[in-house]
Amino acid sequence: MIYCGIDWAERTHDVALVDDTGRLVAKRHITDDAVGHKVLLELLAEHGDTEATPIPVAIETSRGLLVAVLRTGKRKVYAINPLAAARYRDRHSVSRKKSDPGDALVLANILRTDMHAHQPLPDDSDLGRAISVLARAQQDALWNRQQLANQLRSLLREYYPAALNAFATWTNGLCRPEARELLKIAPTSTQAAQLTRAQVQAALKRAGRQRGIEAEADRLRNIFRAKWAHQPPLVEDALGKQMLALLMQLDAACTAADQLAEAVEEAFPQHPDAEILTSFPGLGVQLAARILAEIGDDRTRFADARGLKAYAGSSPITRASGKKSSITRRWVKNDRLNHAGYLWAFAAPNGSPGAKAHYRRRRDEHGDWNAAARRNLFNRLLGQLYHCLQKRELFDGCSSLAGTLRAGSLLMWLPVVGLARNVGA
Repeated sequence: MIYCGIDWAERTHDVALVDDTGRLVAKRHITDDAVGHKVLLELLAEHGDTEATPIPVAIETSRGLLVAVLRTGKRKVYAINPLAAARYRDRHSVSRKKSDPGDALVLANILRTDMHAHQPLPDDSDLGRAISVLARAQQDALWNRQQLANQLRSLLREYYPAALNAFATWTNGLCRPEARELLKIAPTSTQAAQLTRAQVQAALKRAGRQRGIEAEADRLRNIFRAKWAHQPPLVEDALGKQMLALLMQLDAACTAADQLAEAVEEAFPQHPDAEILTSFPGLGVQLAARILAEIGDDRTRFADARGLKAYAGSSPITRASGKKSSITRRWVKNDRLNHAGYLWAFAAPNGSPGAKAHYRRRRDEHGDWNAAARRNLFNRLLGQLYHCLQKRELFDGCSSLAGTLRAGSLLMWLPVVGLARNVGA
């Protein structure tokens, strides 16, 4: 048996091959291009790599063209955490020396000795991986948009409180097209006070507003024309220019988030698991796509529901030493999946009487705080989702859940089979 370790870098990579005894049988320094990828595949073929029995590979990243080349066929690629690789390095040397060829050798020996303790990259479909890219990018765009909106709000508080007061009643506030359009034509409080009714109405129409334009324009003008504290004129103009520069970034972030959301809405319904995910209360297209992006569509990735719950950080963890033990929430988890799960648990009680009753039970009977109760609800929903995905069944138990909980039982969370229906039914 041959094992391969690759020390990944931006331009070049070091490759090491070891046998069952740990003997180094080959090493190579390759470039990160098509030529280097060809050299790597030829090196693996020279040492017994075939389509039926590919050589497993350990590398410290799960992304990039090199990983995409290695994942073709049935080859198992193991993405080793760099921190774990550093701990393995201490087993071979106490001098703490480090080199790229040595790191490649360490990665190969990790597979030789502890391959059973590491999981290969999941065998997700191409569509599932594409949805993962889009959903994560859309989530990053939303976070970036909110960060820029917070920066803009902080800047407006310094010299332009009228704008914050005018946009406070709007959902999404500064991220709305109307707010951004008004800030473009009136970057300072002095300029906003000079706006005419026609200018405000035209700005609202350009932003896409169709109803209540006249009443909204009057409300905005009354706020802008009220008495507010002002910075000195030169300072106010300078802050206005700074605000316009930040507003341009916010515009780009809003556009990117909207475009990526459209791409997700186009790609996600094509996936076979989309119907199952959206059958759960609280899961729309965007949130369901985020869930799918993190758990993937490889049914062999998690041995059971407990593994999925631990990966999501929804299940508690027990730490025991001597006579002391504690049960706490998990800190090592998939942060994206955990964040999506909190949103899921926040929305599910609004669409499911059973989920709402379970949340109230955790709050009232167990004394959980809001976050703990929602985490417990997410843990329950995740177990149901695992079952439905494995059995290819839709979740359809809202009415049954309500009746079950009224009877004072938690069977709603246990016999999922009785609360689901077949996809083809």
